[in-house]
Amino acid sequence: MQSCCSTVVCDGCTHVNSLREREGRLPPTCPFCRTPVPHSVAEAERNKMKRAEVNDPVALGDAGMRRFVVGDYARAIEYWEKAAGLGHVESHYHLSGIYKRDVVLKQT
Repeated sequence: MQSCCSTVVCDGCTHVNSLREREGRLPPTCPFCRTPVPHSVAEAERNKMKRAEVNDPVALGDAGMRRFVVGDYARAIEYWEKAAGLGHVESHYHLSGIYKRDVVLKQT
């Protein structure tokens, strides 16, 4: 997922974009929206959170997964519920897994 636009770009498009950049001696950009590539992980994280703040369902789902991985289940559920409400299917799936395994009851 691109941190600038929350778009998943296929390998072919990424390859063609890198060829275009090399041939034109252009700086690296997102193959989808042409935003400059972040220079650090922290910058990429800031970009992702900006997308989540404007209710991008893909970015919200990703934020939920990042919270889940570090054990912050309550925050993960918040992000996933918001993303699911905006139609993000993966967030629906993650929520079903949490409720099925009863993780919510163990945390509250």
